[in-house]
Amino acid sequence: MQNSRETYWRYSLIVLLLGLGGTIFIELTPFMGGFLGAITLYVLLRRQMRILTICHRMKRGIAAGLLTGEAIVCFLIPLTLILWILVVKLQDVSLNPSGIIAPVMEFSDRILEQTGYNLLDEKNIAAIVGFVTRAGQWLFGGVINFGLNILVLIFVLYFMLVGGRKMERYLLAFVPFSRESKREIVHELHLVMRSNAIGVPFMALVQGSFAALGYWIFGAPSPLVWGLVTAVGTVIPLVGAALVWVPLVIYLGMMGDWGSAIGLAIYSGVVVGQVDNLGRFLMQKKMADIHPLITIFGVIIGLSLFGFMGVIFGPVLLSLFLFCGNLFKKRFLDN
Repeated sequence: MQNSRETYWRYSLIVLLLGLGGTIFIELTPFMGGFLGAITLYVLLRRQMRILTICHRMKRGIAAGLLTGEAIVCFLIPLTLILWILVVKLQDVSLNPSGIIAPVMEFSDRILEQTGYNLLDEKNIAAIVGFVTRAGQWLFGGVINFGLNILVLIFVLYFMLVGGRKMERYLLAFVPFSRESKREIVHELHLVMRSNAIGVPFMALVQGSFAALGYWIFGAPSPLVWGLVTAVGTVIPLVGAALVWVPLVIYLGMMGDWGSAIGLAIYSGVVVGQVDNLGRFLMQKKMADIHPLITIFGVIIGLSLFGFMGVIFGPVLLSLFLFCGNLFKKRFLDN
């Protein structure tokens, strides 16, 4: 009777935990970016936290406040400024779409004169204007969501830093591995997260700088803004930068500047493409010895699951899967 009662209590508690946990997870899904960002920054700052609290004997609350301020100044403010520049640019396009429609109409008129085919009629132009307007509204909603996630990130990061090692020990107690395996998986995930959190923004900055230089040389409009857009687009492996420079090449061709269009296409395909394909993988492999396929497929999976933060947590998820598979192989198959 006692065993039956304990079994009932055990499974009832499991069901209750799963039900409440699922409900809480669903309700907090809109703020998932803030939670994942806080975890990323915690991984980057945990060593500094240990130095301040153990070596310099600083109180945990003060040390956590200092490191949270460091994260705001070094990470969040630059990211917010970049987003603000992009929002202002898209808002200008949304309020005055003639800057985009005029060259398209000019190109359509040339096609009509030479071939007699009307590439764009009034209905298509109206559809383009509507799309640009909806894009501006979507971006405005995204900015509000971004601001809320930033607040969540700061709040969660502070208390993660205060919790520190106690929080880590509590969470690791639920991991169904031996102590040695736990150390291995923590080390592996730390390397992967650190590599992606540092390597991806650095390579995006480098590639965006090369792209902006090419846009300026070949006369593309707003080279700095489109360089920032290219940097953001590099989160998509292999084709990220092409999503920006290919439309710019087409734009220059529409304006009749085919020399600049061809030059930009060659420059972007050779220089910008090689910076993305080689520099990203070499840097990440040096930092954490990550296979390029883990980065490629991890980012693809992560973007669909976690949004922008999937750039970091997609490879983490894939690395965790491979680690568990390798652990299963060693413990149950090799012997």
